[in-house]
Amino acid sequence: MSAPEEMSVDLLVVGAGPTGLYAAYYAGFRGLSTAVVDSLPEAGGQVTAMYPEKMIYDVAGFPAVRGRDLVKGLVEQASRWNPTYLLGRRAHELHTVEDGTGGLRVTFEDGASVRTGAVLVTAGIGEFTPRPLPAGEGWLGRGLVHFVPALDAHAGQDVVVVGGGDSAFDWVLALRPIASSVTLVHRRARFRAAESIVRQAYAEGVRVITDAEVTALRSGADGELAEVDVELKDGSRTSLPAQTVVAALGFTADLGPIESWGLEVERRAIKVDTTMATARERVYAAGDVASYPGKVKLIATGFGEAATAVNNIAVALNPGAKLFPGHSSDA
Repeated sequence: MSAPEEMSVDLLVVGAGPTGLYAAYYAGFRGLSTAVVDSLPEAGGQVTAMYPEKMIYDVAGFPAVRGRDLVKGLVEQASRWNPTYLLGRRAHELHTVEDGTGGLRVTFEDGASVRTGAVLVTAGIGEFTPRPLPAGEGWLGRGLVHFVPALDAHAGQDVVVVGGGDSAFDWVLALRPIASSVTLVHRRARFRAAESIVRQAYAEGVRVITDAEVTALRSGADGELAEVDVELKDGSRTSLPAQTVVAALGFTADLGPIESWGLEVERRAIKVDTTMATARERVYAAGDVASYPGKVKLIATGFGEAATAVNNIAVALNPGAKLFPGHSSDA
């Protein structure tokens, strides 16, 4: 949804991942008007961008839920309160409104702004940039991808996945049933991925080439990606058919402009107290971006932190409000 030159809401949520989406629901439950901003063009944050097809097993109430289905449910849950989504926009500067109300103004890179009573930062790991595949220069969008938003797009293809972490093995296992062939190439003999998922890949007969690197991507007669060259540690070479290469090499992340907002930041995380408040008045944080002693980074943790933050925000904006509003089932 496009933003007017300046809109006004009770709460601006910075980050449209699972924690931010649940915060939008809970803010509506507390009677707060809400806008959600995210630099990505779709809601869902890291889940949508990196593993929409991955099964998630540690969200309470779901024995297993696909990433994209979890996001869909969270968006539907929040829709009851009609939050405004400002997607594909980057929160840039944060200012205190000098009118005695204690309100805040967040501006965007395009000059538009949102005036808000409070800000809840749910930016996860921040803005993330995939690490490039050196041999893939010029191929991004032409057969080379970093994420797989839709598995069906690769049905019947030969797919080469490059990497040795959890994401690489997630893609291998998700694509194996529908692709013509799936091969994983990793430059080391050991993997960063969990042992259980590595064992599963081997048990299912996935071809795994270790101590090897993809050195070139080549097109066929039609100009489309057709194969890749792989060089092994011993100097031998082989070629693999490939219509898609998934470069699952990890990513770099930073908080971007948020680091200049006067918050206490350590190791790309924002320190909060037990109310999820940061060092700056009326600015709160929840989810993976929030830090406190004993923190456990889980989607389930973020949901609880979002509820804690929103309830305390409701009281900060209206001191006469109750911290605990009762149960939603009683509303």
